[in-house]
Amino acid sequence: MAAARRARAGDPRAGFRQAEDPGPAVPQGLIRAARKSGQLNLAGRNLSEVPQHVWRINLDTPEEAHQNLSFGAADRWWEQTDLTKLILASNKLQCLSEDVRLLPALTVLDVHDNQLTSLPSALGQLENLQKLDVSHNKLKSIPEELMQLPHLKSLLLHHNELSHLPDGFGQLVNLEELDLSNNHLTDIPASCALLINLVRLNLACNQLRNLPAEISAMKSLKQLDCSKNYLEAVPSKLATMASLEQLYLRKNKLHSLPEFPSCKLLKELHAGENQIEILNAENLKHLNSLSVLELRDNKIKSVPDEIALLQKLERLDLANNDISRLPYTLGNLPQLKFLALEGNPLRAIRRDLLQKGTQELLKYLRSKIQDDVSSPNAEPPVTAMTLPSESRINLHAITSLKLLEYSEKQAAVIPDEVFDAVRSHPVTTVNFSKNQLDGIPARNNFLTSLPEEMEALTRLQIINLSFNRFKAFPSVLYRISALETILLSNNQVGAIDPLQLQKMDKLGTLDLQNNDLLQVPPELGNCETLRTLLLEGNPFRTPRAAVLAKGTAAVLEYLRSRIPA
Repeated sequence: MAAARRARAGDPRAGFRQAEDPGPAVPQGLIRAARKSGQLNLAGRNLSEVPQHVWRINLDTPEEAHQNLSFGAADRWWEQTDLTKLILASNKLQCLSEDVRLLPALTVLDVHDNQLTSLPSALGQLENLQKLDVSHNKLKSIPEELMQLPHLKSLLLHHNELSHLPDGFGQLVNLEELDLSNNHLTDIPASCALLINLVRLNLACNQLRNLPAEISAMKSLKQLDCSKNYLEAVPSKLATMASLEQLYLRKNKLHSLPEFPSCKLLKELHAGENQIEILNAENLKHLNSLSVLELRDNKIKSVPDEIALLQKLERLDLANNDISRLPYTLGNLPQLKFLALEGNPLRAIRRDLLQKGTQELLKYLRSKIQDDVSSPNAEPPVTAMTLPSESRINLHAITSLKLLEYSEKQAAVIPDEVFDAVRSHPVTTVNFSKNQLDGIPARNNFLTSLPEEMEALTRLQIINLSFNRFKAFPSVLYRISALETILLSNNQVGAIDPLQLQKMDKLGTLDLQNNDLLQVPPELGNCETLRTLLLEGNPFRTPRAAVLAKGTAAVLEYLRSRIPA
């Protein structure tokens, strides 16, 4: 703008002055578009500083105004929209100018993934700001003036070097989302109790040894993540948070779980990798809405019969504990789709039965209940046919055509003899169509594809294809709309189609561990029904292991944040 003024004053050097110091390149086309839309995206432009004309975009007369004497309706610069959204992410900024105050209409400011060591106090003057993302920087503190933002709803401070928070944090009364994960915090100010509109609070990966009891005053809180801290206990008042739906306590030093008398809406409880020894009825009896209970890698010795009270439980992870027996009442959980028990010294259940999958195990447990009560009216458990003559196995198709055919049998389960007939023969195609299957048992190391006819299995809810040889996600699965659980771990799957997965509105569990995924498509974050997404053991670089460790909700949120605007 100064060059333009010199040009109007007749300064013969005006044009050369501009060439001497061009500054960071920001295309004029972007600036012009921003004046019309109110949004400016300068992400990933290698900027070490923000050009002055960006801060002054609302104030200075556009350069083209001095060159154009007639303006069409689309070029009336004097009717420009004030900037409301500014994205400066993924640059090399080490500081922000106090001139940020010249953009008072900003509602969104995104400067994540830079090298900021401090924030300007002028941020406190952006009274319309609703979202501030300063994550993935090098901030050691945040200015007190930030507490003056009356309309701030989302504050993202994760992956910085914060060791403390201002005492006045509770002044941000309209906050709905606060992410403080991956910092060096040792305590949370008690004033946070005033954040009564907060819906999501992420405190994972800090150095917290305790939580303030005042946190229970956050009456709107639905998601609380305290994973990977040093918590030995949680305040008893935490159990009174009536709106809480998801609670993450993984990787702490907890010796027991609290009781949850008031958490009627709690749907997910993640407390794996702690030192919990006892799981009793009091921990469970109020959790009527619980769908996910994750307690892997603890020291639990027994599971109470009251586990049967969790009638909405869909996923139960008890892997790597000290459990020697299971309560037979576990078989009465009607919604349970996934049960992890590996790494326990179970004595009463044969290893081969454990390998047959959740539904077979639950069926076995239900049969033991019947044995115990000796009911003469009890229905015998459903079993597979055992006579090869009844199975009508086509050995020629297996050996010559590499086809495993077992269709139109109206069978509820596939007989073991069908799989035994395959033995060492390589099979590339399987036809189980026109049966009454509600699940497919896992059989190691021979499946490489599924027949398109499986689309006819309209009632299929669970499919276990782990430990096979799939190199691609079976496309027919995308068309089975009733599927709730897909287990594809330990294969060679190299890619998935997130747009097709989004259409599967009942899919709650997707296990893709130990495959060959080189990238995870960000659009997978839009699969809103997913409650369990397992991706460990793949060669992709992002999300990083630290993100995966925070659980499904955090992974989906991370992926959504990476979807191109």
